Amino acid sequence: MRSKKTGDTSNMTLLQDSERGINALGSAKKGKAALEDPKLLQSDMLPLSSPASSGFPKRRGLSWVLFAILSVLCVLVSPVRRSNIFSPASHLDFSREEPVADMLAGMGFTGNGRTNDVLWDKYSLIIKGQRVFIHSGEFHTFRLPVPGLWLDILQKVKAAGFNAISVYSHMVLINPSPGVVDFNDYRALEPLYEAAKQTGIWIVLRPGPYINAETTAGGIAHWITSEVAGELRTNATDWHAAWQDYVQGVITETAPYQVTKGGPVIAIQIDNEYSQEPATHAEYFRELETVYLNSSIVVPLTANDPGEERAWINGTGAVNIYGMDSYPQGFDCSNPEVWSPVVTNYYSYHDSVDPGQPWYFPEFQGGSFDAWGPTAPGYDQCRILTGANFENVFNLNLWASNAKLINYYMLYGGTSWGALPFPGVYTSYDYGSAIAENRELTVKYPELKRQGLFLRSSPDFYKTDWVGNSTGGIVSVSNPAAFVTLLRNPDSVASFYIARQGNSTTTDVTTFKLNVSTSAGNFVIPRSTSGITLGGRQSKIIVTDYSFGSSSKVLYSTAQVLFAGQIGGRDVLFLYGDPTSESEAALTLSGTPRIQGAGVSSVSSNGVTTVTFLPGIQGLITIWDSSEQLVLYSDTDTAGTFWSPEIPANDSVEFANYWQFGTNSSILVGGPYLVRNATITGSTLALRGDLNDSVQLTVIAPDDVKTVTWNGIPISADVAAVSNLTAQGGFVAQLKLSSTVLGFAPPALTGWKYADSLPEIRSGFSDANWTLANHTTTNIPFKPYYGDGRVLYGCDYGYCENIVLWRGHFNATENTQIVNLSINGGEAFATTVWVNDVFLNTSYGNSTNNRNILEETDDKFHFPLGSLLYGRENVITILQDNMGLNESGSIIDEERSPRGVRGFMLNTGDFGEWKVQGKVGGYTNYLDKVRGVLNEGGLYGERMGWHLPGFDTSSWALRDLSEGLPNAAAGVGFFVTTFNLSIPDGFDVPMSFMFDDTSQPYRSQLYVNGWMMGKRVSNLGPQYQFPVQQGILDYNGINTVAVALWAMEPKAVTPTLQLTIEGVYEGGVGGIETNNPPWSPKGRQ
Repeated sequence: MRSKKTGDTSNMTLLQDSERGINALGSAKKGKAALEDPKLLQSDMLPLSSPASSGFPKRRGLSWVLFAILSVLCVLVSPVRRSNIFSPASHLDFSREEPVADMLAGMGFTGNGRTNDVLWDKYSLIIKGQRVFIHSGEFHTFRLPVPGLWLDILQKVKAAGFNAISVYSHMVLINPSPGVVDFNDYRALEPLYEAAKQTGIWIVLRPGPYINAETTAGGIAHWITSEVAGELRTNATDWHAAWQDYVQGVITETAPYQVTKGGPVIAIQIDNEYSQEPATHAEYFRELETVYLNSSIVVPLTANDPGEERAWINGTGAVNIYGMDSYPQGFDCSNPEVWSPVVTNYYSYHDSVDPGQPWYFPEFQGGSFDAWGPTAPGYDQCRILTGANFENVFNLNLWASNAKLINYYMLYGGTSWGALPFPGVYTSYDYGSAIAENRELTVKYPELKRQGLFLRSSPDFYKTDWVGNSTGGIVSVSNPAAFVTLLRNPDSVASFYIARQGNSTTTDVTTFKLNVSTSAGNFVIPRSTSGITLGGRQSKIIVTDYSFGSSSKVLYSTAQVLFAGQIGGRDVLFLYGDPTSESEAALTLSGTPRIQGAGVSSVSSNGVTTVTFLPGIQGLITIWDSSEQLVLYSDTDTAGTFWSPEIPANDSVEFANYWQFGTNSSILVGGPYLVRNATITGSTLALRGDLNDSVQLTVIAPDDVKTVTWNGIPISADVAAVSNLTAQGGFVAQLKLSSTVLGFAPPALTGWKYADSLPEIRSGFSDANWTLANHTTTNIPFKPYYGDGRVLYGCDYGYCENIVLWRGHFNATENTQIVNLSINGGEAFATTVWVNDVFLNTSYGNSTNNRNILEETDDKFHFPLGSLLYGRENVITILQDNMGLNESGSIIDEERSPRGVRGFMLNTGDFGEWKVQGKVGGYTNYLDKVRGVLNEGGLYGERMGWHLPGFDTSSWALRDLSEGLPNAAAGVGFFVTTFNLSIPDGFDVPMSFMFDDTSQPYRSQLYVNGWMMGKRVSNLGPQYQFPVQQGILDYNGINTVAVALWAMEPKAVTPTLQLTIEGVYEGGVGGIETNNPPWSPKGRQ
């Protein structure tokens, strides 16, 4: 059979009338709709899409109304009946016709009154007439500041069966100063939207202005924290004015990419995790919503309630679609084997507060952030706490609550480079995610893929009623230790029994039998095996009356479904189970079998074959192979090695890359590390993906595929292996790594050059060009503790980010003995103080895994004998690290953190001038417009641009980084070296810079080709390894690495740094551009 790029309809979910059996309207020609063959009316349905593709002119008057009414009778929302007709290019469009909008609303579909391209009912979203389960993962592009790599992440998201991402945009970066809105480079939204269209991924945009996200000030532009007097995140007039430019910029960038325009954006979230009370909060939401409503944005507006607070469902500021966030394991990964139990009231809460809308989780736990401190566990532990077992039990518990819009936070965490973090976290934002910070797939990824492919294969699951569970008597189980929830599709009566342990934290093995109601009657399953086994922390989905392909049925299955659909005209089912236990499936098999697998037994009765999968099955086996059906089975791990790339439609088809919209055709591919995409042209199947080892490639494709290529290279089939798989449409071959892979070795970092970066403490240093710190008022609500009335907060002078230096001038007498300083830098900060050129001491902020937090210090510094110049001017120099601004908390306007000097006082006498210096230009005139406002701080070396590629260090001293600062002094030095990379195209080679894993009194900032990619705090930890991406690293050229080393005490420190290769992958997305502007003298002198 010839493969059609538009694919089959086996997994298509369309609006239909399953009772009346009204068929899809056929091709649109010359403005007329022709009904298909009446013989097909029992199974076909009504696709919907855009007016451009439908070919229907707009009509008015009675004839149109009658036509519209007839059309609407075709569209009761229901999973698709398997059909042989699918033509995305001829979908009808109801989105522009008001009579139809009224009819849709009358049938229980809800919209925002601005578009019918995104509707909803109590079950799910309906996009362009298709019922859709939003299966989403969180991805922050600003944490991967290489736009070319966004496609890499999206392809990995799509390959795992996801159909959407949720994305924060970052006001600090985009709106760095008043009147400036910058959507260039990594701040851009357009390349993300284009990559999403290319990949077939929907987007829920979450622009804030406040986003939380463990980022400085929760994303609120730093200039606002000092220049706006009114309370933030309220209806205060000046706050309202402050966010206008940013939000209008987001609207301008996003409006052309809404789903109504053929783009990926289906919803926009209003602010983030906020209470609806007091009234000033609600009015703020109303004002934000009004801006969107008065714009060209027409997609629904959403909100994320931080808990079960019923916020934004009704009343002032209520949004179109309510959502609730949930993190059942919290954010401490110290004991990763110890679980908190599942939340058991998700369904009842939703049913009591918002039963008429789909159940939406804008954020569900996909990992955890990690805190500063020597006892912080690190992200490997977070990846255990929220690992595959957690995903299996807790995600399916979420499904069991009938949630149909789910976003896992995070799916890819990335890097909080520069000054992105809020003080509670360090540079890495790996989050223990399924995709690691360096973009490698982790042990968590296969389970998400198994879940994602099940969802994509199971349109009946998109519309289900919550029937009951085993505690209420609705579901009957033989063992009370098992807890089972029943969801049922009201149209197809397909049922989904979601089973877990009653005690969700137990590691015991539980076996039970289950009473099920099916089209063949009520009975107990399994029938042939001893029971359904939950192997400790495990959940399973037992399906009944489950359809696959065009006409095939599963009466029931205790084995899990990986894939169900149609490939090349055959109905294909892929089941899997644990090799240590039995499972069972009852299927209606058709055709003459040519291959029947070993390790199974079967018995047939009344046209239904019950297959028992015995313990010990490893690898892939064929259960049934006929010209009509293919049934496969494997162990769970093997199932996790399979992919199901979609075959996109022609580019002329709207949403060509979107499942259910442009295509319903896919294949099965097993073996490779990653399969990014697949296309079929004529008889050639072209696969693209990544290898990290030589593997056996297994393909199930349409039987007219005669040639298979991998990354453009034809591969030869293993005919003998194919014969054991299937008699048609199968392909088996060996994929071997290139010998080039074996030749990669990281260059050593040698030849370091050194220069002192603290001339501010030398005699004769002039701060005449620094900013005079003479403010006596501040909009920051946390006022100075003591002093002479002057306010020494960095943000008040434009210096909100990274290291800031202060110099206080005073005349000394013999009685001058002590200076008292209160310094605020945020959790885990440090500050070192000198008088003239004499080290006084270092004050340490603290964090011990987010305990014993100390974000400001108040210390007395004693002047050593001989350190002062009596009767002359002396200078106190304060080197202070700003760890970012706080996020919103229980204290009003906590984002306006008073970073700087909150108190200054000599034991006798007064200070004269105070001067302050941060990065060159502050937030209004910073020099590096590409890397942005958060990249640099106020160190002398940063101000001179020593961290930038191309700066001439030929006059500097040779000094190895491991030697630390000369004379074991306290201070700051810059170390710079270069190294060359030569990595051929077609390889993705994740790399990291690794410091010594020791506790020493030093802090360091790591710059790679000018980007601040890491902040190492050796005395606190835990991070010492810093991934750096291609695009910041030049894979084919000279790279510059700089380390600003801050020795906090007058003792020897011995840091080391090496470049490491984390993996070598043959493949990648390719075409990654570097954008690393070199040093220029402009503004640096």
